[in-house]
Amino acid sequence: MTRRSCALYAAGVVCALLLVAGIGLIVAQTFRTFMYNRLKKEIVLVEGSRVFETWKKPPPPVYMEFFFFNVTNVKEFLEGAKPVVKQVGPYTYREYRYKDNVSMVENGTMVSAYNIKSFVFLEEKSVGHPAEDYITTVNIPAWAVMNKVKGSFWKSSMVSIWMNSVGSGIFTNRSVEELLWGYEDPLLARVASSSPEVETTFGLMYKKNGSDDGEFIYHTGEQNYMDYGRVKTWKGLSQLKFWRSNQSNSINGSDGSAFHPLLDKNERIYIFTPDLCRSIYMEFEKDVEVKGIPAFRFTPPRSVMASKEENPANEGFCVSPKNCLGTGLLDVSPCRKGAPVVASFPHFYLAEDKYVNAIDGLSPQRTHHQTFLDLNPTTGVIVRANKRAQINVLINRIAGFPKTRILNDTIFPVMFINESVVIDDASAARVQKLLLIVTLVSNFPLIILGLGIIMLISFIILFLRARRQKNEVKRIVFTKPSYATSAEDDTSYSPVSDKEKDDSQNGTYIGLTAKADPNA
Repeated sequence: MTRRSCALYAAGVVCALLLVAGIGLIVAQTFRTFMYNRLKKEIVLVEGSRVFETWKKPPPPVYMEFFFFNVTNVKEFLEGAKPVVKQVGPYTYREYRYKDNVSMVENGTMVSAYNIKSFVFLEEKSVGHPAEDYITTVNIPAWAVMNKVKGSFWKSSMVSIWMNSVGSGIFTNRSVEELLWGYEDPLLARVASSSPEVETTFGLMYKKNGSDDGEFIYHTGEQNYMDYGRVKTWKGLSQLKFWRSNQSNSINGSDGSAFHPLLDKNERIYIFTPDLCRSIYMEFEKDVEVKGIPAFRFTPPRSVMASKEENPANEGFCVSPKNCLGTGLLDVSPCRKGAPVVASFPHFYLAEDKYVNAIDGLSPQRTHHQTFLDLNPTTGVIVRANKRAQINVLINRIAGFPKTRILNDTIFPVMFINESVVIDDASAARVQKLLLIVTLVSNFPLIILGLGIIMLISFIILFLRARRQKNEVKRIVFTKPSYATSAEDDTSYSPVSDKEKDDSQNGTYIGLTAKADPNA
């Protein structure tokens, strides 16, 4: 067997082995399954895991932007005109967050932590200074007190007198710093003189700088990767007590800082947020890319805060059966000590048109007012996020308070926030490296199959070339030289001398001469 034949047979054998192995591994998904199982074991909330330290101290910078709605026609509004507001902001703060008192509980199957947040003002990213800029807005402490005593003639009359004596109206003019971080309200101070449990200081972010939201206990994800980062209890509760149904009181999903790996476009992402006193869900919207990292964008659909008519599952969020707000709003007064606070998306995005049309100066836009999460589907890592929410106050007529007698029911916007984060370059590089490893290992069968195809092409070329050369050999015709004669007449032997004739060995003197022509 020639070397060429050996090479041909070897190429055929290698080609067959590579093709069979490649196809078999692709069908069995062996390498992909191995890599995904590895990810499930690595992405867990236990000491020494790949993600534990970054979960405790997230490296990407988080920014909190505050936008206020300044009321420009208070006098006209109190006389029955439509309110006019002007958006002022942003007032931007760098948000530093980390998890404190982290400890493993329940035999290491759960992890306990407190989420600490602190804020530092960034003047270069703001429109002004919070200590110098003043905003005219709804007097939330006054509305909270009025709602607390409504239904009691004597208490309402007393509070009305107190409001007049301390100069507390239904609107107030305060600095941004006071509205955010707190000021001592004269009406609350007057109420506290007879009710010591009442807090005299009010601020939209009061006691939220350098504080926590209470103890969280999380699933580590070690037993089931789908449970990675999922909240088990908050403040010792596995069920809330604010709402009217078990479904509404359920604590579902993570706290928004961690999501399980291997995300699917068809699943719902649940997030429990103490600010809204409830869990919300997000659904896939589109594919995006951030710093070269592919991601799925998840965003809350309209159904999250739809009315009970649009989404019967939301009926439990109604404060009372007869007092239920429309689509796009959530009455959070049950977890705000009865204060008439209503949550929504900024500018009443995804809400009914009647709420937008009731206020001049609002213009809901998806680009600026949508909440979304961009998650890498392989690792579950947040690569970009914008959490946007608006604080509103329900103002209406309240018996016993003459200043409210001409007011119509209005959801009045006070402020909205935009909490944003984009993955930093160092974290992005680590994620890209991990994704490259996952891609290479998962697609290794394709590499084997590709080599098999290359070997198949080489085998075909060698086979065709060998066959062509064999056919050429068969076509060769051997012919005699042009100077040759007939078979027996070409030459003759004749002795050179007579002596040679007598040589019994036929002599050694043999000459090759032409045969004589007999006709000569």
